[in-house]
Amino acid sequence: QYAALNAHGIRTPQTIAAIGRKEIVRAAGNFNGSFITKHNRGGRGLGVHLFHSVDALQEYVSSDRFEPSIDGITLIQDYIESPQPYVTRAEFVGGRFLYAVRVDTSEGFELCPADVCQVGGVADSPAHPKFSIIDDFSHPIIGRYEQFLRANDIHIAGIEFIVSKSGELLTYDVNTNTNYNSDAEKEAGKFGMTEIARYLGRELACLLDPECNRTLLVANTA
Repeated sequence: QYAALNAHGIRTPQTIAAIGRKEIVRAAGNFNGSFITKHNRGGRGLGVHLFHSVDALQEYVSSDRFEPSIDGITLIQDYIESPQPYVTRAEFVGGRFLYAVRVDTSEGFELCPADVCQVGGVADSPAHPKFSIIDDFSHPIIGRYEQFLRANDIHIAGIEFIVSKSGELLTYDVNTNTNYNSDAEKEAGKFGMTEIARYLGRELACLLDPECNRTLLVANTA
């Protein structure tokens, strides 16, 4: 994922993949400051841990608290501290930008926007919602994201990025099974599932139209 993003000029945090507890600790020695560990295959932000030293990581991986990734690969990654506690998630349908969501990170790394993830959690304050759609979001990174999605034949996705204290934008995740937050969408009047239904309807109509298929074939061949 990161190699594909980098190929399109999209910056990602320094990241090393490691298999096994000993290699995880060894890889952490390549980081100068704080770092996080996370599962190569995960979801909802589960399994993400912040460490400020290799010794703290060593203590964690040597204990019963250590959570191995489902595929055995753990990622060690630079911890990017932003001026304010939030990240941004850009949603795309049909390979085109739909909207951007500001996600409050003050309560930790579990940032799943779906309603099912909120069950049993603390309710958002109306004045300070955890997820909020940004009005008229515009940034040059969106064009690069769309190019990246086209090149990799990805049609529906949520791409997450963070801006560091130095102002550097770093992309750290591409979700191809993206979820939407219903409260944020109701507030903004924008609905991801509605746009997906419209997109799939257009795709179906195109499949049933021989002229449309020939056009697509020529475009893909070119």
